[in-house]
Amino acid sequence: MSKPPIIPETSAAGIAVDPRTLERVIPESRRPDGTVRKQIKIRPGFTPQEDVRRFRGTRQAQMDANALPKGHIIGWAPPSQTAVPPASKAGMSKAQKKNEKRKEKRKEKREEPTKVKDNWDDDDEGEAEGASTPAASNSAEKAKEGAHTPENPNWAAAPDTKQDSKKGTDAEGLADKLEKLEVR
Repeated sequence: MSKPPIIPETSAAGIAVDPRTLERVIPESRRPDGTVRKQIKIRPGFTPQEDVRRFRGTRQAQMDANALPKGHIIGWAPPSQTAVPPASKAGMSKAQKKNEKRKEKRKEKREEPTKVKDNWDDDDEGEAEGASTPAASNSAEKAKEGAHTPENPNWAAAPDTKQDSKKGTDAEGLADKLEKLEVR
């Protein structure tokens, strides 16, 4: 007869087999306040409600045993990798060859490593380097299109001359009020 394990497996209700006496017991445990619960003996043949399994009839159990994995299609087998030979370019039409070249370019582009910047401060450096290219200068000119210029007036972006003159007087008035508020 083999010896029972030192740390016995417990059921859902916490019942385990005592290694010394081979009786079914709920082992002693420690409460949160530090006191110890006594070991409880379980009568032979007793099964607590937590350990009772769901009833399955013989046909249901047989169906569960013979069930296919989820998503499996009866009679379908995945094709082997060696069975698909690569298509030769001699038997391909002009459009197929063109599509093949496109696929190869996309694959190379995906495999191409992207430059990862070391820190966030590098953003300004990348823009300064890119500004020397003609495409970057065109985008800079397009950004200036929204600005107000004599050649291209944009009254929504134009500065309001009336408010600018008021700002000068407002600033002086504000400075006077602050001088009056100073505590001496």
